[in-house]
Parts: sequence; structure tokens; C-alpha cells
Amino acid sequence: MISITDESLLNNFIIDVYHRIIVHHSMWYEEVEKELGKQKAFSALEYAWSRTSKNMLQRLGSLAGFSNEKAVLQLTHDKKETLLNELAKCWLAQDGVWFQAVEFTEGMTVAKKCNDATWEHFSPFEAWSVRCLLGLEDNSGLTGLQRALDFRVYSRLNKQKSYFENSTLIFQMNDCRVQSARVRKGLADYPCKSAGIVEYSCFAKGIDSKITTECLGCPPDKHPQEWFCAWRFTC
Repeated sequence: MISITDESLLNNFIIDVYHRIIVHHSMWYEEVEKELGKQKAFSALEYAWSRTSKNMLQRLGSLAGFSNEKAVLQLTHDKKETLLNELAKCWLAQDGVWFQAVEFTEGMTVAKKCNDATWEHFSPFEAWSVRCLLGLEDNSGLTGLQRALDFRVYSRLNKQKSYFENSTLIFQMNDCRVQSARVRKGLADYPCKSAGIVEYSCFAKGIDSKITTECLGCPPDKHPQEWFCAWRFTC
């Protein structure tokens, strides 16, 4: 992940990630209600929120005074970076428990359907959020996308790399927190390609509507050891 030296940008990023957690949580509920109906969505909400709230308290409780924006501004730079990373982990954990809430009762296929649909809503929102955070103009091209990718929530969790190749932008997810955990447990890669195609293409178009996205490899595809998924962006 990049180190954010601009104090004002770091402050805004922290608040913005908290906003993304709230919106992402809402989008999951909306998709589950659409797919399963209100009563089952309420049951999934109870499961997801009970675990999300517990996780957030555990992760953020050790950081003094995180409860309001003024207190956040008074934290040291290192604690702000830590807070940002812990918020990102809370976001990922929230995503995971929503997936489980549907998977455990309705099965993997329905959970993946809700997950993919949630990304279809969340990625354009996150692109808009990052554009506002960084002050990116409309249709800022591949250079805008490269900068924006460093300010996704995932950028605080995973190791990633982007570079230009023959006027296209290549993005690699070199170490994915979710997939690496599966490797440590001796499990096969989680087949995330369907979600990834939605996620990256919608995010890219949210930065510039002229950008097209090509998947170079994503589980269940075979991939080299140096990355779990890779994408080519053209504009």
C-alpha cells in the first residue's frame, strides 16, 4: 500500500472509508432483500451486523478517541494510518459475513449472485468516492485510474502493482488477503472472476467511461505465483 504523506488527504480518506463501509453494508442488504425477500434479508442482516459490529469494536477499540472526526484529526500520523487499515479490515470482514449469511442458508450459488450484484453497485460508488477524495476530473483517463486504484479500500489490505505497457495500464493483485488465507489453509483459490470482472470494469468506467477492462487472469483461472489476478485497461 502507498504511504500517505498529505495529512489532509489522510484525514479525508479515513472518513471516506467509513462512509464506504456504511454504503457497502446497505448495498448488501438491498441485494439480499431483492434476491430472498424481506424476512430472509432480516435474518441475514442480524447475522452480518452482529459480527460486523463486534469486529469493528475489537479492531478500533484499541485506538483512543476514534468516535468522532475531531478526535481522529488529533491522532498521530501513524495512528491515522493504523486506523485507516483497521477500517479497511472491518469493511472486508463485513463483506465476508454478508456472504456467509447468504451462503449458509441459501448456498454458494445464491451468495455469489448477491455478491456480484453488490459489486455492480459498489464499484461505481467507490469510483465516485475516490474521484471526490482526490479531486479527479471527469474522464481522467488511465493516469487517473492508476492513481484511483491506490485509494480503493482494497489498497489498504492487499499488495498490488500497476504499470503502463504499450499505452495500456496493467494492474496486478500480488497478494490478496482473502486468497492468501486460503493458501495458508491448504484450500483452492476462491473463484472470484465473475465478481472481479464486474468490480474492475465498473470501477474503471466510474473513473473514465471510455476505459475498457480485460481480465488477464483471475481464479479459477491458473495464475503465476507473483499475482492472484491481473487486469488490462485500455482507453
